[in-house]
Amino acid sequence: MTDDEPGRGASTRRREGAVEGPARGVLRSETLIVLALSLGASGVSALISFIGSVTKAGGLKAQAATLNGSHAPGRPWLDLAWQLFGIATALVPVVLVAHLLLRERAGGLRALGFDRRRPGADLGRGALVAAAIGGSGLLLYLGARAAGFNLTVVPEALPDVWWKIPVLIASAVQNAVLEEVIVVGYLLRRLGQLGWGPMAALAASSVLRGSYHLYQGIGGFFGNLVMGVIFVLLYRRWG
Repeated sequence: MTDDEPGRGASTRRREGAVEGPARGVLRSETLIVLALSLGASGVSALISFIGSVTKAGGLKAQAATLNGSHAPGRPWLDLAWQLFGIATALVPVVLVAHLLLRERAGGLRALGFDRRRPGADLGRGALVAAAIGGSGLLLYLGARAAGFNLTVVPEALPDVWWKIPVLIASAVQNAVLEEVIVVGYLLRRLGQLGWGPMAALAASSVLRGSYHLYQGIGGFFGNLVMGVIFVLLYRRWG
């Protein structure tokens, strides 16, 4: 095997090559910094939001969580500028991870499987996973909301302007790239190098994924935790 085979490599400490001594401390600090600049911070923010929702009168399902909202209502060009700014800056941690992997001569994001070597297989598998996860996730959300464990999730509240659909697509791509690069590829690689076992790394990745969806409610947390387990297993299988 080589460093260009990220999937199965992420599943074992031997494949990743656990580091020793001072290098381990550097990698630990680096990982914490990357998470603090990205989805780790989002997890803390979601927890604070969840506490606020739980302690608010009326129950969770009487409240709403908007995924894509307007940043400048009534001012579409300013709103567009804010939307594009938010999408671009959210991807900075991905650029940082690419830089860190290039610096260690691991091949950049290719070391995590972020490449175009198997476009047909990747798109086919992705479509199947999206259908399965999307369908079951919708049912779980409806059940959790009916039981009062989840806020009402509003997918978008953007003005009806020409850039609405392109921005929603760009936002979806941004979220996908950020989450899978940081929470799956990068985190599993670093935890393996830090000596974590496969199950511990899987648990950490899955809990992190659930944590930054906690603003949606308890259903959002557990639904994404389960999805995180599935995504880690698929990544280890397919890379």
